[in-house]
Amino acid sequence: MKNIFYPLQFLPILKERIWGGKKLNTFLNKPITSDFTGESWEISTVENDVSIIANGDFKGKTLNEIINEFPTEILGEKVVKQFGVQFPLLFKFLDAREDLSIQVHPNDELAKKRHNSFGKTEMWYVMQADEDARLIVGFTEKSSQDEYLKNLKENTLLTILETKKVNQGDVFFLETGTVHAIGAGTIIAEIQQTSDITYRLYDFDRVDSNGNKRELHVDLALDAINYNKIKAQKEYLKIENKSNEVVRCDYFTTHYIPLKGNYSVQRTKDSFCVYMCVDGEFVLEFQNQKYNYRKGDTVLIPAEMNVYSFSGKASLLEIYIS
Repeated sequence: MKNIFYPLQFLPILKERIWGGKKLNTFLNKPITSDFTGESWEISTVENDVSIIANGDFKGKTLNEIINEFPTEILGEKVVKQFGVQFPLLFKFLDAREDLSIQVHPNDELAKKRHNSFGKTEMWYVMQADEDARLIVGFTEKSSQDEYLKNLKENTLLTILETKKVNQGDVFFLETGTVHAIGAGTIIAEIQQTSDITYRLYDFDRVDSNGNKRELHVDLALDAINYNKIKAQKEYLKIENKSNEVVRCDYFTTHYIPLKGNYSVQRTKDSFCVYMCVDGEFVLEFQNQKYNYRKGDTVLIPAEMNVYSFSGKASLLEIYIS
């Protein structure tokens, strides 16, 4: 019997943000309708933001619909055992024309208790960075609740936070509790747990088009913050036509593949696999069918589809549950 499964692409869910810009269109070909588009949600099952399939026989169906119909074939046996029929990850591209707010995400325990949600462990891959682009990741030294509150009150929070100059290809892994902010002049590929829970600590006193400041969540954040000094930046190999491990955690594993020519993949059926094309163009071949992708494309490979090959010249992030 012919395999009915194939590489799935989704309609981007575009989000207008106070800090967003136009690069999701000019750099990644997303069909934005606003000059303040900050995010393109590539694959999502967040409530009210569930991805719709854009190609093939399942076109027009939601990701949740096909997971409910084919749970192990889409998600994989191990993923279903661990998460049931819930898709556990959220994939995004972000365009930061301005600095994002300084924020923190709660862990699973706190998020479950307060919001009946997963926590939000995440990873950033820097796709493009202007000359002086920077990110904020954690504290410069071990801090405390009292020191943090004192600096917040005195408007000196930035003096105790770690600022990193960034370049294309840099990777940061942010465990829950890490105070962070994406800086102006960056395009980021983001992989995270399925969660939209964010506690905003400081927003640079910005106001929206109606003159209103965005809500802060200072009290909620206090017991969510990790006050220790952390090392968020990840070093990784970039061997051509090889799956180079970048991040491995309880929630996802990410590899970097510098594709040049041909590359074959043979996987178990334990987990789905997602590829984010962060540069170049490539062709995926499966059962004599060819699928073309370019920078800015995100594709979900159902677990049932475990043997396929690539050709082309591209940089890919490969993400699955291990």
